[in-house]
Amino acid sequence: MFARRYLPSIPALLAIEAVDRLGSASAAAVELNLTQGAISRQIQALEDQLGLALASRQGNRLRLTPAAQDFVAEARRALTTLASASLTLRANPTGGSLRLAILPAFGMHWLAPRLALFARAHPEVTVNLSTRLRPFDFGQSAFDAAIHYGRQDWPGVAYLKLSDERILAVAAPALLTRPPTRAADVLDLPLLQLESRTGDWPRWLAHHGLPAQRPPAMLFDQFATMSQAAIHGLGAALLPLFLIEDDLAQGRLLPVFGAAIPAAGSYYLVWPEARPPRAPLQSFRAWLSDRL
Repeated sequence: MFARRYLPSIPALLAIEAVDRLGSASAAAVELNLTQGAISRQIQALEDQLGLALASRQGNRLRLTPAAQDFVAEARRALTTLASASLTLRANPTGGSLRLAILPAFGMHWLAPRLALFARAHPEVTVNLSTRLRPFDFGQSAFDAAIHYGRQDWPGVAYLKLSDERILAVAAPALLTRPPTRAADVLDLPLLQLESRTGDWPRWLAHHGLPAQRPPAMLFDQFATMSQAAIHGLGAALLPLFLIEDDLAQGRLLPVFGAAIPAAGSYYLVWPEARPPRAPLQSFRAWLSDRL
């Protein structure tokens, strides 16, 4: 439980945040439609509540202390969260919001079409999406759930398996004027790989009878940029089938050698075990479970 005696008033937080951001009490007064005296009194009340000085006063000028500037940085995040909560409530006053962290490629190509169906089945739930490429601490975030790729190695979460993955070695037609006739020929091509999946090419080569190989490759942080690099002939890439179906059908990418192989991980919906699930997450989990 938070200590209520240390909870500042919203007017006081707005006043000190505006002084910090705008650099003067006069500018803060104009923005907040107050007098300079009112701004000064709000900060004085905050100092009295917290029991320490937050600003030095030189005539009519207020200068925040370094500690107060650090305080304002934290308070600004809290004000942003409150404003976001208000906007969410206004957007969906009769339901709730589901705050979901997604992986961009999977979110766009696998999840987005299903979210449209979920929205029709559950119009009371507003789904808010943000991108996160790696596991994070749910205790330090406002997310209800996340999409995770890999194994069940995210601590403190529960899992719902969404999909396995199969990856295919592909390249642009211009790069395959002489298509490889054996797996080892792939090593003669420039290779592309994700920063988070540097083991994919070694696994692919081992699958084709070439163990203990770790070829050099150009690094990318997302599938979207790597697939575009492959389309434009920068190199061969291992890409999920769900991502490149259209590119294969249109001939923008061609298989390099062999069929698709199972990827090292799977996709999961994960959510914090220690936090009671909110109704929007329960609805989303149940809806997904019925369709897997």
